[in-house]
Amino acid sequence: MHDITAAQLLGILGKGAQQATADTWLVPLNRAMAEREINTGGRQAAFLAQLLHESGNLRVLSENLNYSAVRLPQVWPTRFPNQQAAQPYANNPERLANFVYAGRMGNGDMASGDGWRYRGRGLIQLTGRSNYKDCAAALSLDLLVQPELLAEAGPAARSAAWFWQSRGLNPMADGATGAAANSAFLRITRAINGGTVGLTERLSLWDRCREVLSVPR
Repeated sequence: MHDITAAQLLGILGKGAQQATADTWLVPLNRAMAEREINTGGRQAAFLAQLLHESGNLRVLSENLNYSAVRLPQVWPTRFPNQQAAQPYANNPERLANFVYAGRMGNGDMASGDGWRYRGRGLIQLTGRSNYKDCAAALSLDLLVQPELLAEAGPAARSAAWFWQSRGLNPMADGATGAAANSAFLRITRAINGGTVGLTERLSLWDRCREVLSVPR
């Protein structure tokens, strides 16, 4: 495996990237990728492209749940069929998280506060008590007691790499070119996102990562 360089990370981050961002993330990303066998250009390019999308270019480490009553029915149409239903949760991130994540992903009911406590954090937005518990065991970190650790650079990068490897995404990123590679990247996106939200941007980021890392296309 070759570690990515500071110059490569700046190229991957794109126009307007700050040196300070590369300085913050270079070592944590390289360590995390080494730990989880993200050890070829193809794996690194696909991994980093997904991270950049999920984290807003390594800037967002905690899920933004501050939505208006107009926006909520667009994001969660089954939960909020209209603006009237959404109004009690509008611009109230904690209450919203406890509602939409209650009884899911190992969380308790709305009153438990698990939805807010275990909201999306890290570079791949790890969400839910069960995911935090599994990640905690893998990384030897007490994330159930200190979930905020996933908003720090080292744990954020390690949790993303753990999630990637634990879902079997390394082999999907191996070797393929052309249409086969595109199909594999689509499957990777679904494994991370549960769908294909943001696919156009993910593909654009993947193209940039492959170009910077000299990965055949």
